[in-house]
This record gives sequence, C-alpha cells and structure tokens, in this order.
Amino acid sequence: MATENTLGGRLRRYARVSTTVGGVAARMAGGRLFGMAPDQDRQAAELRAALGGIKGPLMKVAQMLSTIPDALPEAYVRELQQLQAHAPAMGWPFVRRRMASELGEGWRSRFAEFEREAARAASLGQVHRATALDGTRLACKLQYPDMGSAVEADLRQLRLAFAIYQRYDRSVGLDQIHAEIADRLREELDYRREARHMALYARMLEGEAGVHVPRAWTELSTDRLLTMTWLEGGPLAAAETAPVERRNRIARNLFQAWYIPFYRYGVIHGDPHLGNYTLRDDDGLNLLDFGCVRIFRPSFVEGVIDLYRALRDEDEALAVHAYETWGFVNPSRELIQVMNRWARFVYAPLMADRTGPIQEAKSGLYGAEVAAGVHKELRRIGGVTPPREFVLMDRSAIGLGSVFLRLGAELNWHRLFHGLVDDFDRATLETRQRAALAAEGLEPPA
Repeated sequence: MATENTLGGRLRRYARVSTTVGGVAARMAGGRLFGMAPDQDRQAAELRAALGGIKGPLMKVAQMLSTIPDALPEAYVRELQQLQAHAPAMGWPFVRRRMASELGEGWRSRFAEFEREAARAASLGQVHRATALDGTRLACKLQYPDMGSAVEADLRQLRLAFAIYQRYDRSVGLDQIHAEIADRLREELDYRREARHMALYARMLEGEAGVHVPRAWTELSTDRLLTMTWLEGGPLAAAETAPVERRNRIARNLFQAWYIPFYRYGVIHGDPHLGNYTLRDDDGLNLLDFGCVRIFRPSFVEGVIDLYRALRDEDEALAVHAYETWGFVNPSRELIQVMNRWARFVYAPLMADRTGPIQEAKSGLYGAEVAAGVHKELRRIGGVTPPREFVLMDRSAIGLGSVFLRLGAELNWHRLFHGLVDDFDRATLETRQRAALAAEGLEPPA
C-alpha cells in the first residue's frame, strides 16, 4: 500500500508539508518582524533542506524557479539548484525494503554490484548505480514511498492556492493549467510508461550524434522501479564559463534534443530543468528523465508553425487560425493583439537570419519584462483561459530559453528552426507519429 494513493497518506502529507515549509516561512518572517538582517544563505539552505525532505511535486516547483535567471536571489538559486542533482536521499533501509518489494527477496543476486549510496536524488525518486551480471553499468531509479498520496495531496493544495490567487487576479484562467499539471504528474508515477517514453526518445533522436538516451532494462523494472543503462556525464552548469564555441555546441545539441521530437513527431519534454540532462566530455548531452512528456495533436504543431508565419507576414487571419487550432475559443481581436506581444517575444530569435543570443536585452531574466506587460493587459481585457496543450509548450519554450541564456549561446536560431520546419507536412507528421508511438506501445493523442 506504500505507493498507493490513500486517505491516510494524503493526511500525513498535508501535515508534513504544513509543518516543514511553514516552519521555514515562520523563521523568515520572524527575522523581518524583529528587525534582524536576513541571512539569505542560511534561509536558502533551510528552504532546500525542507523541500528536499518532503520530496514530491513541491520540489518540482523549486526546480523550475531555479532555472529562471534572476527570479530568485543568488543564494536561493545556488541552494535550490542542488535539488536537481543533489537532493537529500533516503537511506539504505528504505532502498533495501523497496528493492525487495519490487524484485523479490533475492534481488541482490540479480546484480553483480549495487551501490548503497544514491548517486542522484530528485523530486519523486532517487537513482543508485549498479552493475548487471554481464558487466553493464546500470542506473536504478526507485520511487519514494507513498508518492501517489503525495501527488494527490499537493495537487489539492495547488488547486486551493490557484483559487485564492484568482480571487484578486483573473488575468489567466488556471483550471486547464491545473488539469494539465495533474495529468502529467500522475503519469510520472508510472515508471513503465516512462520506460516507453525513453524508448520513444531513443527512436526519435536515433540519428542525432550529440544526444544520448539510456536504454531501459525491462527485466529489472517495475511500476515503481526503472532500471536503465548508466550514461556518464557532468552537470551542464559547469559549461557556463566555457569558451563560447563550446557553449554553442552544447546549445545546438539542446535545441535538437527538444525540437526534433516536437516538429517531426509532435512530442515534447515538458520539464527542461538542468537536472534532467548531463554533459559528456565531447559536449554531447545525456537525457535522463522521461516522466513529463507531452504528445500533441499534429494540428497543434501545425498551429505553432502557422503562428510563426503569421507574425512574419503580418497575417492576422492566420494568427487567429493558429490560436483557434491550439484551442483558444473565439479569441477577440483585442486578445489576439495581447497574445501576439508574447508570441513575438518567443518567436523573435527565429525571425532574423543571423547569429545572436536568444534574447537581445541584457537583463538576465528571460522574458520577465514582456510577461509582466502581457499579464497587465490580460487583466485589463478580462483575462484568458489557456488550453491544456499550450501549458507545457509554453513552459518548455521559456525553460529552454532560460538555459540558452545561462549558457550565453550565440547561434543562428532562424536556420536551426527552418531546418526542422521547411518541409513540414501535417499528414506526414501524423503518419510518422502514429508509427513511432505504436512501436513503443503508446497511444496517439485524442
């Protein structure tokens, strides 16, 4: 029952989140109340320890914030980044019990070696190095106990937070955002599905020499244990001070890793934070986590390209068609104009056939100024409810843009983009997508 969603598990989760995070917040507030100078280093370390200790979806929020430059003070970013690859791990007694429950009491005999200490810990599980009986190096990803209850409890708290927020700010309807987050988080609990996602990515990126995907070992995997080949690599953040030529190679590999699957198969990785890939000695990328994957309707992908063409050619009718294809219902002309402000920012690097950074402004915060202005306008005109498919597409674009900004990469984004879309055909994408999904036992989008 430990991995199931139970009433008792949810109640324990509510209590633990409130006590742990509330205690940190109270200490921070107390320091301000009594006039003490805030110690950001200490407070940031306490927040990381609190979030790492409770695991689950709340850690993902912290991971997302830490990927956006200048969104938090430097001390907080430095600490929260550690959640991506160095979150507090659970100890050997947990590991021993969980491995026995997944593979049976004789599980140790199925490995030549199995390391007691976790190599990596994240929001929903932790990874241990191991060696197969044939000598293959493996990574064993174990899900933390009671994650079903944790996800449901955190989703309920998120819904409550959204409801409170919308009492004073109705610029963006949050129901579809919550529904999308809920579905993706529940999918992340199914490690067999993640193994299929992993195989799908290996298929989609088969010809891309700069991107590497692990191979799942199904005979040593279950719903809550995912065993895969170990890919050696270091943290991507270590390349931020490398020569620009190297940073550009890495950024190109990132671009291909995210957008080949999207424009050719209608698939995107919805969680582009730094902990989800490592860097090889030859500047190739290892993709490590395939829990949060979104499969889109081919018409949605076509809408993304249509909007690019609409902005390039100042074609208002095509822009309206693109937004409606995405799922915006009867968008007014005023709403189209506001949304186009954001779209022009996102598409700007793709418009000009020249080499440059992902963002011309010197601010370290990717898109913050534009987003604030769009938000203000949305409040003025009565708000908008984004369709579900839009949520992870937008998050991925901004999250990946933030990584490009941190790398200081200067590429010809226009040519990279056109290299993927110039021969786009919706029927061809649909055929290609159906074949790839069927090969890995995955259903096409509704």
